[in-house]
Parts: sequence; structure tokens; C-alpha cells
Amino acid sequence: MILVAELINDTAMLQEQEPAPSSVPPESPDAERSSAKPESLWKDMWYSLTQNKPAMVSLFFILLLVVIAIVTAVVPQVLPYDPYQQDLSQSFQAPSAAHWFGTDQQGRDIFSRVLVGTQISLTVGLLSMSISLVVGVALGAIAGYKGGVVDTVIMRVMDMMLAIPSILLAIAFMAALGQGIDKAIVAIGLVSIPEYARIVRSQILSVKQSDYVAAARVIGDTDAVIIFRHVLPNVLPSIIVRATLGISGAILDAAALGFLGLGVQPPAAEWGDMLGRGRNYIFQAPYAMIFPGLAITVTVLAFNLLGDGIRDALDPKARKR
Repeated sequence: MILVAELINDTAMLQEQEPAPSSVPPESPDAERSSAKPESLWKDMWYSLTQNKPAMVSLFFILLLVVIAIVTAVVPQVLPYDPYQQDLSQSFQAPSAAHWFGTDQQGRDIFSRVLVGTQISLTVGLLSMSISLVVGVALGAIAGYKGGVVDTVIMRVMDMMLAIPSILLAIAFMAALGQGIDKAIVAIGLVSIPEYARIVRSQILSVKQSDYVAAARVIGDTDAVIIFRHVLPNVLPSIIVRATLGISGAILDAAALGFLGLGVQPPAAEWGDMLGRGRNYIFQAPYAMIFPGLAITVTVLAFNLLGDGIRDALDPKARKR
């Protein structure tokens, strides 16, 4: 009996030492993935953008234009010819191995001038877009957040500017400011302000009654802090899309002003000015206007396709997963 009792006690002690089976089932791989840190908006946007082939091709083309603009500005010796050197004996040379795009009426190499024109077009596009972006976002944010009389005054001024075609308004500003690349940048920047203002105002009207905005007011944040720290970051995707498309519009407006002789003045190599001067020789030397026109078309198309790709990437319903 004593041996039986000791055996029973040993068995009980072994059962106490063994860990009790867990009633919680092991975590499945799906649960592990769901508990992982979610992707950020920008990483998700970039992934979606990389799946959009037209947008990625446009992005690489734009980066190539930026490289060309920087290299031709810093190291102009890489150009096959001096884009400003005139040689009337070489006027209207057809495209060949010596002159890939031919020569213009003054014997200047069109290929070199198209490459140098990248500097002016990108400069005008980026700087004029920056003016429109800063002023338009500020006015739209103030109008949407303040409301009342402030909103009415600002938006009626924007409506009056929108009632006039942008190119006509730009011509009016150029007539008042004068000719030159700096005047063109200011004029094109001013005519695009209403578009940014209206976009930002509409976005802010939809978020200013949110709980986080009310919480910011409760803790004592000023209106400026609420607008620029809490409200504008939530409308940033719409601003980015419009800014990308705005660069293409600015390049097109700059080319239109140059075509009319109101923008960048000779001897500067600007695509619109080259196109305007080449139109006088459309039958004699069509290449004098074909290649600058193609440069404008392809560049504007690239920015538009990139803007469309960014818009789709920032839209959760349009993302390709």
C-alpha cells in the first residue's frame, strides 16, 4: 500500500510540472500580416504609381529634361554647336548627320537650341507654378476656413479672373509688366492663382468641421496653426496633382506668349519663340517649327500623364493592388 501511495504522489507531481495546453490557437499568417504596420500613404502611392507605365515613362522623361537643363546650363560645351552663333551661309540646312534637326534662318543649329530651350521652359513652368501655388493655397485656405465676408470677397475676385481666358489675361499682364522671362513668370503665375484657390477652398470646406479641427480649437491653437498644421496636410494630395498639371499649363502658356512675341525675347532659345519664327518658313523649311513644336507637345504630354498617374495613385478606389 505504501508503494502504491508513493506512485500516486509521483504521478500527481509530474502532472503539476507539465504546462497546461493553451486554449488560445496559434496566430495565423493572415493575423500576423494584419498586425503588421500599415503602409504609409506615400509608399502606397509610389507602389501604385510604379504600376502605371505611362506615368513612369513620363516621369523618366521629365527627369531626363531636368538633367539636360542642368547639364547644358553648367557645361554648355557638351552641346554640338553654339546655340546662339549665327552663320548665314548655313541657313536652312536640312536635318543631317551634321545637324540632326537642321538649321534655322540664321544658320543656328536647331538641335542645340531645342536642348537649351529646356532650361527656359522648365524654369518658367516651375517658378510660375510656385507663385500660383503659394498665393492660391493661401487665399483658398483663408477663404474656406474664415468664410463669411472674407470668403465672398476673395472668391468673387477669383471668379472675375476665371471669367477671362488665361492666355488673354496673361497677355494683359505682359502688356502692363513688359517683355522678358521674369515678366512672363509673374504673368503666368498670376493667371493660375484662381484654380488653386478654388481647389483648396472646396477641400477645406469639407474638413474644417472635422473632430480634429474642433479639438485643435479647444486646446487653443490659432487659426494659422489650424490651417497650416491640421487642415492643409489633409488637402495635400489634391494640391500635388494640380501642381503637376499646372507645370504643363505654364509651359504651354509660356510657349504661347513666345509664339506671339510677348514672352522671352531673342536671341534666347525658347520653344514658343522658335515655333513662331519657324512658321514663316513652313513650306521652305518645315523642320524649323516641327522640332520645337514636338518638344512642347511631348513635354506637356509627359506632365499631364504624370499628373493623371499621381491622381490615380492617390485615389484609393483607383489604386492597382
